[in-house]
Amino acid sequence: MEPEINDLTNQVQELVNPDYLSDDELQGIVASEIDDAVDFIDNIVSPLRAKATEYYRGDPFGDEEDGRSQVVSMDVRDTVQAIMPSLMRVFTSGDKVVEYVPRGPEDVDSAKQATEYVNYIFQKDNPGFLVLHSAFKDALVRKNGIIKFWWDESFETETSDLTGLDDAALASLSADPNITVDVQSSYEGELPPIAAEEAAMMQQLGMPMPQPPMMHDVIVTRRLPRGRVKVEALPPEEFLIDRRAKSLEDAEFVAHRRVVTVSDLVAMGYDYDEVSALASDTDDMDTNVERYTRNPALTTRNTDRSDPASRKVTYIEAYIRVDRNGDGIAELRRVCVAGVGKTLLSDQPWDVLPFASFCPDPEPHDFFGMSMADIVMDIQRIKSVVMRNSLDSLAMSIHPRVAVTEGQVNIEDVMNTETGAIIRQRSPGQVQPLTMPYVGKEAFPVLAYMDETKQNRTGISRAAAGLDADALQSSTAGAVAATVNAAQQHIEMIARIFAETGMRTLFRGILRLVCQHQDQPRMVRLTNEFVPIDPRGWNATMDATATIALGRGTDSERMAMLTQIGQMQKEAMSTLGAINPLTDIQKLHNTLSEMTALAGFKDTSKFWSDPAQFQPPPQPPEKPDVNEQLIQAQIMQIQADMQMKNADLQLKRENAMREDDRKRDELEIEVYMKAAEIEAKYGTQLSAEQIKKSAAIAKEVMKAQADMVKETVRGEENQGANPAGSAGGQAPS
Repeated sequence: MEPEINDLTNQVQELVNPDYLSDDELQGIVASEIDDAVDFIDNIVSPLRAKATEYYRGDPFGDEEDGRSQVVSMDVRDTVQAIMPSLMRVFTSGDKVVEYVPRGPEDVDSAKQATEYVNYIFQKDNPGFLVLHSAFKDALVRKNGIIKFWWDESFETETSDLTGLDDAALASLSADPNITVDVQSSYEGELPPIAAEEAAMMQQLGMPMPQPPMMHDVIVTRRLPRGRVKVEALPPEEFLIDRRAKSLEDAEFVAHRRVVTVSDLVAMGYDYDEVSALASDTDDMDTNVERYTRNPALTTRNTDRSDPASRKVTYIEAYIRVDRNGDGIAELRRVCVAGVGKTLLSDQPWDVLPFASFCPDPEPHDFFGMSMADIVMDIQRIKSVVMRNSLDSLAMSIHPRVAVTEGQVNIEDVMNTETGAIIRQRSPGQVQPLTMPYVGKEAFPVLAYMDETKQNRTGISRAAAGLDADALQSSTAGAVAATVNAAQQHIEMIARIFAETGMRTLFRGILRLVCQHQDQPRMVRLTNEFVPIDPRGWNATMDATATIALGRGTDSERMAMLTQIGQMQKEAMSTLGAINPLTDIQKLHNTLSEMTALAGFKDTSKFWSDPAQFQPPPQPPEKPDVNEQLIQAQIMQIQADMQMKNADLQLKRENAMREDDRKRDELEIEVYMKAAEIEAKYGTQLSAEQIKKSAAIAKEVMKAQADMVKETVRGEENQGANPAGSAGGQAPS
């Protein structure tokens, strides 16, 4: 869908703006840049890298002679393998490869969280160790190691078999847009048993018998969106760059070319009919010698598969700076082309290049620098020649050639090299050995000189690597330290270059991707607890700095210094107090964490808790003294007595009101009964109004009596509310 929207937008721009580059013009510009970059990489750079790969593997040089020594020295491989462990330890021994630097005070908390989250993405969501290992080895052998990073919008697919679903459950699953339901079979289910009385009643009433429900067996495919940052080390030949580029930042053209299937392009959102027409039976990268040098098992013929979706297509994801909108400013655009004709598939503006480059010995003002292989290849060739000659001399001295008189010796016996074999000759002296002295020992100083030259170039020696137990036996501590530091300086220089170039670019790019594309919080486990991470409020322009400790002595020296610092911090806190102008508990925590990380433990939170997150337990309530307890008890007793007296007064009040109501009712009834008695006895008709007036008068009398009772009760309550009034309002001691 995205390529279709971009195509429609470009068509509208072409109609509105006459200076807007058309698709054909853009395709022509990109195709020209691709052809030039392919020529530069395949014909100039790749042969050099292929040669370095051959030296790293120890392949023959091609000038070997039959019957002569063909040994190859492995100096390139030895040098690379000696550097790799130190580099990997520098960048992967801790739990944080880089840290983000806040731009302002408002970014302090987000920078700390971003450091933990991005390192989690690199090491947990992606195989960070293997990615760095591949990139570093490419850089040490093949000039540059390239890492690509991008936001992956792919889906996670889960397939499950469900049986016995009714119509309602099937409709509920089908309504979910992320679920695809494939019905395998439908059948009638079983009804629950019906009692005979219920069935007879339903027949008498003429009700229809219930029908069994339809049940379904289905295969459910659930596609869950999974937006994640992906990191990958690219094969060197797949990376294209403008031959005039000095760095990635100022390159006018950078591209990633690869051979994919039609199915891969359809999964990216392209039209099947369009991309299937671009497929071919040949591989457009067949001309690259580096690809087949690294993997000699590759062939130029694709497998004979009848599946059209598996056919191969050359897909190039190009990033080019071009002025397409005609405003006079060239902006960065992502242009994707495919096929032999480089057909334009999509075009959209872009912000940053998704590549990070690592080079151990960068060349100023040029993108491609030198690798360790470039530095050591000539030494490997010289040592191989010297070693071959030395071995040939040794072979000649051990198995010398023989001179025979033709026709006087059995040639088959002479050619038989079996120990103790008989040589038949017609007369004595017909077979004479041509003794050759062994002169290979004269080549040993040359080999030692070449090893010394390699050590001076790379800093790698047997003593520094710890391979020779006797190499430093008679040396002083200062000489040992100087020898070890000489090797570490070269490795630390490479590590510092990697940190300031590729690592910074890589982690700044990952932070930008997370801030741009992650639109909802994600629950991840950081520092032994699950934390919701929402990067939408982070500053995407925060800088990344390497956390590696370089140029400050060996690990043992740094550990000794940290131990001394920790001891001084403890003395300052014990002398000046926990809070003093020099240090505090947080700084001591930092020292202990650095010592733990230097010892090789990645998660320092297992050993030391952060004082900033410490919450002290609640303080227990203080116990009052005996006098306060006594006073409190007396007060509570007085309050209890007051409550009891108030309750008694309330009860008296309620009883008085009930008695008042009862007497009024009795008086009224008595009046009516008296009136009825008079009327029955005397036949006199009494006026109802007179009776009511008499009752009202009686009620008023009773009410007055009740008011007097209430006043009496209220007076008693007031007297009970101030029991200490007679004592001046003072509580008893």
